[in-house]
Order: sequence, then C-alpha cells, then structure tokens
Amino acid sequence: MQLEELKRKSIENRKKVLQYIYHAKAGHTGGSLSILDILNVLYNDVMNVSPENFDSNDRDRFIQSKGHSVEALYVVLADKGFFPEEDLLTMCQYNSPYIGHPTKSIPGIEQNTGGLGHGLPISSGAALAAKKDNSAVKVFTVLGDGEMAEGSNWEAMMFAAHYKLDNLCAILDYNKLQITAPNADVMGLEPIDQKIEAFGWAVKHVDGHNLEELSKTLNSLPLVEGKPTFIIAHTTKGKGISYMENVLKWHHGVPSEEQYDSAMKELDLQLQELETVLK
Repeated sequence: MQLEELKRKSIENRKKVLQYIYHAKAGHTGGSLSILDILNVLYNDVMNVSPENFDSNDRDRFIQSKGHSVEALYVVLADKGFFPEEDLLTMCQYNSPYIGHPTKSIPGIEQNTGGLGHGLPISSGAALAAKKDNSAVKVFTVLGDGEMAEGSNWEAMMFAAHYKLDNLCAILDYNKLQITAPNADVMGLEPIDQKIEAFGWAVKHVDGHNLEELSKTLNSLPLVEGKPTFIIAHTTKGKGISYMENVLKWHHGVPSEEQYDSAMKELDLQLQELETVLK
C-alpha cells in the first residue's frame, strides 16, 4: 500500500475507533490510538494474511498481547474484510462476541489474549512451529510497556533467542503510561534496549507513528539473522486527539458527546490537511 493511502487509513481508522468506543460507552481509548499506526502498517503493508488465506498454514501470524486495546484491532480487521464493519455497533453489548479483549470467536483473531504476558510466549511457540515446518511464516506480536513487568515475557525472550527464532518480531507499544501512573513510577523499564539485547534479541528503536519508518523496518526483517527482533516503538497514548495525548485518564476513558464531536472535527481537519498536501 502506498504511503499516502496508509496515512489516510490511519486517520480514518482513528475516527472509527472513537466511533465504536463512544457507541459502546466502553473501551481502552488511549492505547488503541497508540497502537493503531503499527497495526495499520502490519496488516496493509507487511503481513501475508487476509480473509482469503486465514485458513492456510502459510499465513503470517499476528497475536495482540496488549489485548485490552482490542478496539484498534477490531477496526483494522473489519477494514480488511474479516467481518462486516457494522458488527462493531454491537461491541460490548449483551451476547456480542465483540468484547473487551481478543477472542478466537472473531474472524481474523489468532488467539484469546488479554492476560498480560501471554502473547509473546504464544508467539514464540508459533514461530518455533514454523521453523520446524521449514515455513516462511513470520510471527508478529504487539506488547504493552506496562506488560513488560510480567516474568513470562522474559522467559519467552530466553526461549526465542535459544531457538534462534528470527521469524519472530515483538513490537513494544512504548507510550510510557499505564493504567495508574507513568511506567517509570510503577516499574521502571530502562535501559529497556540493553536488557532485551542481553537476552539475545536484535533491538531497534522506531517512531511508532512514522508510517514510512515502520514500513521500512518491518519489511526488512530479521534485523539480524539467527536472532528474534524486538522493535521499541515510541508512541503517544491517545495519539491524534490533542486533549487525549499523554493524558493518563484516557487509558480507559469514553468521551462525552462534546469531547467526541471535538475529536471527530480534529480528525476531519487532519484528513483535509492530508488531502491538501497530496493535491
């Protein structure tokens, strides 16, 4: 997909994330907005996965370990045609399968996730299985930075390095805020790159909202042959909505009618500005 189309899709999908969270009166708004650009690039420019090949063993795998930001994943999957977008109007309603964390009952979702620290171990197992099958399949997972306090992640990192899983890429949504406070106040991660490198991974820092940088990096994997890849994506919680950006309360917040209208106007203006640049 062309860079201009990716940029347009990111803005349009931010509008949809807000629309469905506002309609449901529930959702993890800030984190969904911070990972949306990463998902956009993965599904539209990097991964070999679609509704047509989802039953094929040759498809690439994506597992969203940061399961509470499922709204972004729902919107991207609907946009890819895995299910009708209008289904998302039932999100978080009684008997709807579109609940607050990913489940395999939704077309396009590989695994039930949301219990923090589960996605990377599952992804490591999938990557090892692909290696044993001599398959070209790549496995991607997105983790939250608050999730990195879970010991299962570090066990999985040892496992992936030991088995030289260079078909595995973990992407850290490094927005530096979690539900109660900044990460640095709850459980400091730094120096996160040195820690992960010490576990045998190839590590790269990227701007998690620079679509061109994300595309170039994720399309040139592995970073080092014989090593799993860890991308530290520096992101902004609530990205794209000025009053939400880097504001802790939007970890799990639903906009009021006035806030919703303000956000949609802001995103519409971003679309207009993009179209002006592209003319």
